[in-house]
Amino acid sequence: MTTTVDLSPISGPSAWRGDELAASTDWIYEVSDAERTELETVGRRFVADDPDLRTVTGDDYPLDACTGLIEECARQMDSGRGFVLVRGLRTEEYGDTLAGAIFYLMGLHLGTPMSQNQLGDVLDHVIATSDKTLDDPTALPSRVRDRLPFHSDSSDVVALMCLRGARAGGASSLVSGTTIYNEILRRRPDLAPLLFEPWHWDWKKQDPDAPSNTYTSPICSYVDGIFSTYAGSSMIFCAQDYPEVPRLTEAQIEVLHLFDEIAQQPGLPLDMDFQPGDVQWLLNYAALHSRTGYVDFPEPERRRHLLRLWLRRDVGRPLVDGFGKNVVKARGAEEQPPKPGGRFRIADAVVPNYDWGL
Repeated sequence: MTTTVDLSPISGPSAWRGDELAASTDWIYEVSDAERTELETVGRRFVADDPDLRTVTGDDYPLDACTGLIEECARQMDSGRGFVLVRGLRTEEYGDTLAGAIFYLMGLHLGTPMSQNQLGDVLDHVIATSDKTLDDPTALPSRVRDRLPFHSDSSDVVALMCLRGARAGGASSLVSGTTIYNEILRRRPDLAPLLFEPWHWDWKKQDPDAPSNTYTSPICSYVDGIFSTYAGSSMIFCAQDYPEVPRLTEAQIEVLHLFDEIAQQPGLPLDMDFQPGDVQWLLNYAALHSRTGYVDFPEPERRRHLLRLWLRRDVGRPLVDGFGKNVVKARGAEEQPPKPGGRFRIADAVVPNYDWGL
């Protein structure tokens, strides 16, 4: 394994611009009639069988007609632009239970679902369950309506299925980590090497059961010709609350602000209108994600509601040691016994826990 600090621009399909992608539909995979029929049929069997979501596997529910769909999602995540949007599922006709079953089945064929919270839930929700804002330190980003900063999640893959959209706003936004790095390199080559150094990230405030206050990880990794990004400046700044963490230097603060500024640079992000039935598959190491702020419908049953999966996907991607993996390992249900209250049957799991994140 060859680890380098590369100071030349990174090329390849992961170095995309949102304004260029927005002019095409190459990043959208429309399911065929045969694929949709199989997903609906196998999904109904999944609902009837009612397996434990923590132990069921893809081998239990083959998707032969969907081989092309699964292979394209995998290819785009592993060696393509880093994401794909799957469109054409009729979730408004299915009801949430069947929609969630289809989503979970696809996930089983693309990785291993991970625990996402202290309850051990392997299927979680992005839905506003209170009127808190991100200014409130007790607010969960997935449970508020604010615009989110670009960041990486604590998994190899993050996937979202749209059950219901917002009254206004709520676009899903993605940006290429490779393109951000290239732009930093162009503007400030003196700051770019800092991205490959270890940074302290808050752990305890993200997860009260964490074994320590912080973990360390670089923001960028370049190993054997593969470039990866792991980002979320708010967690780095939060780590400064712990006295044992070294103070950030002026140069470090400058590069963090520059990273966030470039992520929002007009033309770089791709804002996609999430429609009911859309499923987004994203490799956290290739692209960062956020969303625009939104306004909900007044009726609770019409609120913007996404289902979320975190997946382990081990395809041998070369990464520097400790590249965000501390969080991934800590989130594993087998390493951190969940607290009571988790929902592990599909009909229960698709119902948001309105007591969580208040």
